Amino acid sequence: MRRLTFSILFITFVITSLSAKEGMWIPLLLEKYNLAEMQEMGFKLSAQDIYDVNNASMKDAVAVFGGGCTSEMISPEGLLITNHHCGYRQIQSHSTLENDYLTNGFWAMSRDEELPNPGLTVRFLEYMKDVTKEVLAGTEGLSANEAEKKIKTNSQKIENEASENGKLMTRVKPLFYGNQYFLYVYKVFKDVRLVGAPPSAIGKFGGDTDNWMWPRHTGDFSLFRIYADKNNEPAEYSPDNVPYQPQKYFPISLGGVQPEDFTMVFGNPGSTMQYIPSHEVDIIMNQRDPDRIAIRDKKLEVIGEAMEADPKTRIQYAAKYASISNAWKKWQGEILGLERLDAVNKKLEFENEFESWARANNTWENEYREVFANFDQLYAVYSEFIQASDYYSEVVLRGVEIFRLASRINNIINNLENEQPERAEKQLKEMDTYLPGFFKDFNQNVDEQLFDVLLPLLAADLKDEFLPDYYNELMDKKWEKLVAKVYQKSILFDENELKELLEDGHEKQLLKLRKDPLVQLYNRLNFHYETVIKPVVDSLNNSINQNMKTYMAGIMQMKEGEPLYPDANLTLRVAYGKVEGYEPRDGIKYKHYTTLEGIMEKDNPEIYDYNVPDRLKELYETKDFGPYAADKGYLPVCFTASNHTTGGNSGSPIVNAEGHLVGVNFDRCWEGTMSDIMYDPEQSRNISIDIRYALFLIDKFAGAGYLLEEMDIVEN
Repeated sequence: MRRLTFSILFITFVITSLSAKEGMWIPLLLEKYNLAEMQEMGFKLSAQDIYDVNNASMKDAVAVFGGGCTSEMISPEGLLITNHHCGYRQIQSHSTLENDYLTNGFWAMSRDEELPNPGLTVRFLEYMKDVTKEVLAGTEGLSANEAEKKIKTNSQKIENEASENGKLMTRVKPLFYGNQYFLYVYKVFKDVRLVGAPPSAIGKFGGDTDNWMWPRHTGDFSLFRIYADKNNEPAEYSPDNVPYQPQKYFPISLGGVQPEDFTMVFGNPGSTMQYIPSHEVDIIMNQRDPDRIAIRDKKLEVIGEAMEADPKTRIQYAAKYASISNAWKKWQGEILGLERLDAVNKKLEFENEFESWARANNTWENEYREVFANFDQLYAVYSEFIQASDYYSEVVLRGVEIFRLASRINNIINNLENEQPERAEKQLKEMDTYLPGFFKDFNQNVDEQLFDVLLPLLAADLKDEFLPDYYNELMDKKWEKLVAKVYQKSILFDENELKELLEDGHEKQLLKLRKDPLVQLYNRLNFHYETVIKPVVDSLNNSINQNMKTYMAGIMQMKEGEPLYPDANLTLRVAYGKVEGYEPRDGIKYKHYTTLEGIMEKDNPEIYDYNVPDRLKELYETKDFGPYAADKGYLPVCFTASNHTTGGNSGSPIVNAEGHLVGVNFDRCWEGTMSDIMYDPEQSRNISIDIRYALFLIDKFAGAGYLLEEMDIVEN
């Protein structure tokens, strides 16, 4: 039996969290749950100003940028702003040794100079709708598997009917682990062009050293422009397209922020896990995060040394390194935060409280005892299989880069062998565009080192049952000979020969690629993962989610009458709080803002991430800050506030009480990275670039002040 205690400490934590404005709220429901509190904090607008399907509102100025960031419209001519790190891949893709836009920045001085970005999309939410009743129709009395099939069928029907014959992108997404469902309908724009980006020494200032940290001095923004057809509708790239005219764009404030000012983040947070049980928190803290950190330590060491040694390699691997490093550092802060909060015990205390409530309501024996017994059993198996899954993900799927190419070759061969020539033909055509991009940013020496360092980790840290016999046989040989026999003997590194084979080779020749040593190794590893590990992980996750659905329904009943927010799922949400600093440790107190002076203090020409551009130094020395300086004369750079954010909120607008743009969110503080799992009102802070610094850089630093002419800049 679980210990039936109720923690005074936990009660205090929950009450304090609510007062600190924890939560990522559904904009459709603000009037019901949040507006009164927001207005008490100083917000001067209505719920309809934020979200309205009948009239232009803030939702029409906020968009999902690419696959997982947020952006916002800042002019009536299609101009949008997002983070530098959100546009990093596009900036990197346009960079060469001759035109190194990562190092030097890029600024289009006319519309003709704006750079197209094939594959980049921006999508605006047309509307959201609660479709719980329609999704769950006909599921009563069905088994869990049958109900899941019915839910998928119902969801597909709802999406199809809302898509207007494919014109709109539609998604039905579960909330509260399937206790509620919402339909999201988007308009997707495909012609998105790069307009401006500061050099990395500004847009990525501080690099991985400063990432997730405060104080922060990063000018983390970039500018893009959306183009549409002559009817202002989405269209594929064309020189004939014209700047998109949005229904709404944000006025930009020069008034800045002060402590205690109301702020609101309106964006698309990606993923949170606020309601997971103690079992999963324990696995994250003590297994998953440490394992993934250790593997990425090795990746970053190999890639980092190569980037330091060669400018071309630095350009090739800049975006990859940043992607690997971002989660690597976040996980480290997450562990520290969860340990500081004693998160596992806090979860256990809440579970004890839940049990007390369930017993008092006579639902424990019939409904919830089994839920917690299932958690005990499921997570005991889950811990081993998710460890194997994490290793395969980090080493095979996201580690050795040539395996990505081997994966595509493997899929083509599988389709040929399974007598699906049309699918194989389509994949072969896709290789025409894939290969040049792959080899442009690929260095065989770097990848060979990754192969050499990462592959042995599977044997060192996983049980034999998680490894194919073929791999174990290879590992019994001398590793140096194995690298030479497997990695260096592959045809996959010869772009021209591979391209010729894929374009002109007959089916029998293509099937010979199955015997390529790297394709063969990847195939055996991937087959073992797909047949032994992944099915069990998927089954366990499905069972855990079914269990969570019941548990979550109980939490919702237990907290009836109290506002609850669903976990983030990359859909439009509102978070609100106030401008404030924090005290990370005893004797240390952080202000809520940083200035250009702090950038100069960090200047170090010997370090790429701290090599302040000469032009910025000149502007600092002459104090040529224009109208972008604060009242006290300093140039603001970044600020912190107590808005609850996560990944996906990168690039989100930070607006003041009047709905004017005062900043662009780009990070969280190191001490608050555990907020995806457990929010801490004392330490959880979001970090934003002050919009005045962005305007200063566009105008004074880049000399692209013409862009400000299309913006609506206000004094307050």
